[in-house]
Amino acid sequence: MNGANDLDEIRVAIDECDSELVALLAKRKALTEQVGKIKQQKGAPLHVPKREAELIRARRMEAEAKGVNPDLVEDILRRMMREAYENQQSELACASPKMSPIVIVGGQGAMGKLFAKQFRRSGYEVRLLDKDNQSQATELLSDAKLVLVSVPINALEQVVNELPALPDDCILADITSVKQAPLKALLNKHNGPVVGLHPMFGPDISHWVKQTVVVCEGRLPKQCEGLIKQLKIWGCQLVSMDAKKHDQSMQIIQVMRHLTTFVYGQFLSKQCHSLKDLRSCSSPIYQLELMMVGRLFAQSPELYSDIMLAQFNDVEGLLASYQDTFEQTLTKLQQGDKEGLIQSFSEAKQYFSESAKHFLSQSRGLLNKANDAKVLDYEESI
Repeated sequence: MNGANDLDEIRVAIDECDSELVALLAKRKALTEQVGKIKQQKGAPLHVPKREAELIRARRMEAEAKGVNPDLVEDILRRMMREAYENQQSELACASPKMSPIVIVGGQGAMGKLFAKQFRRSGYEVRLLDKDNQSQATELLSDAKLVLVSVPINALEQVVNELPALPDDCILADITSVKQAPLKALLNKHNGPVVGLHPMFGPDISHWVKQTVVVCEGRLPKQCEGLIKQLKIWGCQLVSMDAKKHDQSMQIIQVMRHLTTFVYGQFLSKQCHSLKDLRSCSSPIYQLELMMVGRLFAQSPELYSDIMLAQFNDVEGLLASYQDTFEQTLTKLQQGDKEGLIQSFSEAKQYFSESAKHFLSQSRGLLNKANDAKVLDYEESI
């Protein structure tokens, strides 16, 4: 009986600790909101990588000294930082006040709305140009300082060609996932500054910190610096890349990956097992794979069809190589060629080199979270 009483007392103490943690989180939230306001006033970027790295390092050392798992402390800190970045989104610094007004072509689309909201948070005047107000195009664009084209890939050239003449000092930019053809269309249309952007994220992000944006130079890069600085203030990670190299990279990163996911999703839909059946007996890593497949099918079929079709002719060689690799692997399995499979595994492992160990460590945390989510799903079902 004493054991039961002791357990109750310990649980009460744990509850008190949890309540103290909640109070500390509230205090930290208030402090980070103050930091956000100061950054907004000073025009400072939301994300300071050096500060973040030093903070994580210091707290890990403190955790080790107190016998607390440093990985646990880092997980908590990173989750709190993400929350802080989300809380600091309401008012953002304006890097280039002269870059106003901004016109977003295709502003009623998901990505157009995302950029419009972010620019407005930084104090810019934002105008939207879409199908429903096309007749106002000349008026809306007459004094524009930045025109950001956010339309489907297959419609971009026509949309850009139909734009009225832009002011000489206006920046013309696009945010499509292909860069060579769009940049060519922008450069042919406008004699002023031109830049191609590819946000490597979708419209469902909670904040912009650490989000990757590929920047492809078009014309007069000096006059595009205000836009680039604004992206940095939002916390974006910018990657400068030649348009041709970008498209070649996207053929592997996007087109081939989307194609593989698309095919696998179709394959699953034709099986006799329900998704619930598969999830109920899945390991954490398969839970993650299912999440990524499901994520694709939760989004716009037009968008992903356009992405795959836009570069299909350019990836036929990659597709042939992929198919050949699949068939070679299938042959080894049919022949029971274990040595051949091991050799293929070793060759692929060399490509990943030391990154393989890093990926293994990084993925462990993701797998733990996937497993936690699976437990929560179970709890909700009972």
